[in-house]
Amino acid sequence: MIKQFNDKEYTWEGVDTLVYKQDGSPFKDVTRQVLFNGSFDIPCQFRYFEVKPGGYSTLEHHEHTHMVMIFRGQGQCLLGTTVTDVKVGDFIEIPSHTIHQFRANKGDYLGFLCLVNIDRDEVKIPDAAQIEELKTNPVVKEFLESC
Repeated sequence: MIKQFNDKEYTWEGVDTLVYKQDGSPFKDVTRQVLFNGSFDIPCQFRYFEVKPGGYSTLEHHEHTHMVMIFRGQGQCLLGTTVTDVKVGDFIEIPSHTIHQFRANKGDYLGFLCLVNIDRDEVKIPDAAQIEELKTNPVVKEFLESC
């Protein structure tokens, strides 16, 4: 099966553009497209997320690992206690139980492809103690308080 890519809209033929999440977790201006939802002997989901300029994904962590590749634009990624500028082509491994967030805070869209196991645990939002622990790092504190 081939799903043709529209490079003006950043969409794929026959793939719905969905709301990022519907679980009440905090995010701003993010959409999701599921390009592959597991079949045959490949129990994974391959997705495309797009964050509009000024938007951000949920600050979260979980047991499952994600693989992410930046596909459009630029922004920043919080991964554990590190904040990194990211751009097209950057590959990010998000290990188990690592707090992370993507932001389109560089005046551009931030689109990324994400590979994840189809059988995965639910996302967890950091509690107040975890956030305070993160804020002991001045770079992370600035990142978290800038939103």
